[in-house]
Amino acid sequence: MEGSFGSYTDKTRVLDIKPLRTLKPVFPSGNQAPPFVCAPPFGPFPPGFTPFYPFSSSQHTPDLNQAQHQPQAQNNTSEPSLVTPLRTFRSPPPPPPDTATNGDAVELTVKRKIPRKRTPIAQNPNFSSGISTAEKENGDRKLVMSVLTRFDALRRRLSQLEDAKESVTGIIKRPDLKAGSTCMSRGVRTNTKKRTGPVPGLEIGDVFFFRFEMCLIGLHSPSMAGIDYLVLKGGGGEGEEEPIATSIVSSGYYDNDEGNPDVLVYTGQGGNADKDKQSSDQKLERGNLALEKSLVRNSPVRVIRGLKEASQSAKIYIYDGLYDVKESWVEKGKSGHNTFKYKLVRAPGQAPAFASWTEIQKWKKGLPSREGMILTDLTSGVESIGVSLVNEVDAENGPAYFTYSTTVTSFKLTQQPSYGCECGGACKPGNLNCHCIRKNGGDFPYSGNGVLVGRKGMVHECSPACLCPGCKNKVTQMGVKLKLEVFKTVNRGWGLRSWDPIRAGSFICIYAGEAIDKSQMQPTVANDDYTFDTTRVYTPFKWNYEPGLADEDGSEEMSEEPELPLPLVISAKNVGNVARFMNHSCSPNVFWQPVSYENNGQLFLQVAFFAISHIPPMTELTYDYGVTRTSGAQSLCGKKKCFCGSEFCRGSFG
Repeated sequence: MEGSFGSYTDKTRVLDIKPLRTLKPVFPSGNQAPPFVCAPPFGPFPPGFTPFYPFSSSQHTPDLNQAQHQPQAQNNTSEPSLVTPLRTFRSPPPPPPDTATNGDAVELTVKRKIPRKRTPIAQNPNFSSGISTAEKENGDRKLVMSVLTRFDALRRRLSQLEDAKESVTGIIKRPDLKAGSTCMSRGVRTNTKKRTGPVPGLEIGDVFFFRFEMCLIGLHSPSMAGIDYLVLKGGGGEGEEEPIATSIVSSGYYDNDEGNPDVLVYTGQGGNADKDKQSSDQKLERGNLALEKSLVRNSPVRVIRGLKEASQSAKIYIYDGLYDVKESWVEKGKSGHNTFKYKLVRAPGQAPAFASWTEIQKWKKGLPSREGMILTDLTSGVESIGVSLVNEVDAENGPAYFTYSTTVTSFKLTQQPSYGCECGGACKPGNLNCHCIRKNGGDFPYSGNGVLVGRKGMVHECSPACLCPGCKNKVTQMGVKLKLEVFKTVNRGWGLRSWDPIRAGSFICIYAGEAIDKSQMQPTVANDDYTFDTTRVYTPFKWNYEPGLADEDGSEEMSEEPELPLPLVISAKNVGNVARFMNHSCSPNVFWQPVSYENNGQLFLQVAFFAISHIPPMTELTYDYGVTRTSGAQSLCGKKKCFCGSEFCRGSFG
């Protein structure tokens, strides 16, 4: 290489230098290279040197081939340096499979980028979920309902805090996602062990208003994806793995049930959008492959149906039980790309769920008419939504006559004159200048959609005297908003249920009737089936959020015990509303809450009923009647035999 290039040395040759551990630079001798010259990476360069990649300027990157063969303008007598680009020294990539030297396919090992660990939500050292490791893996009905109650209590509290913020950013808040993440990180969950088939503690027909609820109880793990699956080992051979579907969520937008509620044609996942936001073909991988393997293995899949109720502001999900994958095929979608289709058929012998829902929608349209219907509206128009009277058990034509009313009569409690709040528009959460907000301890008692945030001694609502038209703090004064039905039970007389799903914390109705002085109450009135007595002993239960779970001071936890200014007894025997038909249960799904409001210098008290948990359609509504307080040692032994059939039935009430 020294012939035509003078004394310059081939740069590709390894120099004989000392190792770096000598801690001092060692350079070639004079007969190996020209004197050492230090120059900045991007120039200027002395005669005989040219910049090379990657130190060449981005605007004026020289052509290396030309630089190697063109003389420098600054020194016409010297030849350019023979500089080899750095990328030349990189190891060549292995040949592709079809050009391997030995003719065999070469397996390439690709080094994946390790994702950065997410910082977990800060743990409260003083908080304990109270759920053991075994209970987290496998739950039961009591634990499932407890987890759902705790999640929704936290979600309502977070929603209340968001509503109270004065600044409006326009960002849609998702307290359900925050509540779900908090419960996940702090162990408020169950059924974490993935499985096919039924999930312990889950019942067919259970309804959910948030996807995260299904994650916390192990019904469907992904909070977004529609297909959940687990990976089994040894599927296609020794050491191999294959996915198998455990559950799917049918959105209702793309799926077709072919008019049969027991058949579901499900559209696979993926292919909706790529980096260019364009549709593409779906691939037989992940959830799609899992459904295909479930078809081959004849493995059942849990199906959750997503529906949109006209009376609800959000989508509702109903667990419809186990389905078998019967067929799969590929067809062109609306975008012209291939999509996977799966036909699932509901396993026989299961309780109706989605089928009942579709039947109710037909009742609402009047086709067909409700079987066993006696009256379409027993309120005769008093309620804005008619209450049906139905008997599918025997030939009885209805309960004894009574006057339908929506108020508590013969009850007045005089106080100092009050004119209510002076809010020009609706009362705003967090506004301490509002008289009604201050009476509620500074918090708005309801969330934006009218759901009660928590039980308390007394809920103070705005009154007709308040200057806030359309205010959301008048929930119990707006009447019944659900499609209710009075029906004949098998062994407990008449009962009450709803055609609509009821969200936890939703208002159902008040207990209307005639207020009675406890000291002057006749024994016959005290023992009838239509008397509500606030002085009875009620089984305590916790419904409000846990301050520790919300990272709040536990010493400020709100009491859930009712606080009434005087004993309140209401008889609905002669005058009443639908509440008189609600039966007792030792495991109720409804609770009562004292509510008051002022009007014309008087304090109005009433007993309002709210849902403890999400209640599926056509589920009987029940509350705890309590036990009469005795002068001696108090006992939970009532005067009447209980037929509630609950696992935790105490045997008597009243």
